[in-house]
Amino acid sequence: MELGEFERDNAGSCRLSSPVPELCRAGPCCLGIDEAGRGPVLGPMVYAVCYCSLAKQEELGALKMADSKTLTEAEREQLFGTLEQARDFVGWALHILSPNLISTSMQQRAKYNLNALSHDTAIGLIQHVLDAGVQAVEVFVDTVGPAEKYQEKLKRLFPELEVTVRPKADSLFPIVSAASICAKVARDRAVKNWTFPEDLGDVRMEYGSGYPNDPKTKEWLAQCLDPVFGYPQFVRFSWSTAQTILESKAVPVRWDDSEDDPAQKGTRSVLSFFARKESSKRQPHRFFHECKLETVTGL
Repeated sequence: MELGEFERDNAGSCRLSSPVPELCRAGPCCLGIDEAGRGPVLGPMVYAVCYCSLAKQEELGALKMADSKTLTEAEREQLFGTLEQARDFVGWALHILSPNLISTSMQQRAKYNLNALSHDTAIGLIQHVLDAGVQAVEVFVDTVGPAEKYQEKLKRLFPELEVTVRPKADSLFPIVSAASICAKVARDRAVKNWTFPEDLGDVRMEYGSGYPNDPKTKEWLAQCLDPVFGYPQFVRFSWSTAQTILESKAVPVRWDDSEDDPAQKGTRSVLSFFARKESSKRQPHRFFHECKLETVTGL
């Protein structure tokens, strides 16, 4: 699994896929869909679809796929290697959604929540493998939101498919377990090899599990916060954990029409953060480089 395309630009989204086996082009197949990284405040969310020829269901069962959440990282990597060795009857596709894309989508003017984003990503992956020539006849999906409504939605969009949506589908159907492993392996690798375009100075990269209730994650969020520009793109700034820290530690915005507000007295001006300190060794934020801005001392 090569994630170079995403790693070169980890601010948006990226779709990757394996070669389609001839068996999956020639005969009926089943699909399984699952995700990894829905809950963390750090890192991307990855959706995966895995597909297998119906004529090879016994062979798929023999691969001993399991829910990725019950496995160690080493076990997941080993099982993904097993899937890669079965490329004559198994294939997969991924859609990696960056933290930046997730947060900007959720905070846009038109309401677009995480469930809607998840549904659209899964629908896009189903269409992607169909367009690639996979002869899918049935699909199994781990639910997001009410299972019955989600199943009806997918049946309406793909009437030619037999659709099954279930809670904990990754522990019920081997093809969904396989998708779960693909998604989790991809997310683990993306997080481990994350390239920070921002200059974080002396901030240590010990951010724990990335889940909001992890003390290490909370501590890292507080340390990496820029008081003006907020968080690096590794952080989902729309999560309440991140927003709480922003509200308490970032610079408040002072609007021109609120200068007379007594509550604003003593608030440090945002402009004061743009003056470069002669003694500072820290490089300017990348925003200034991208906009070709330089600090001036006089006009």
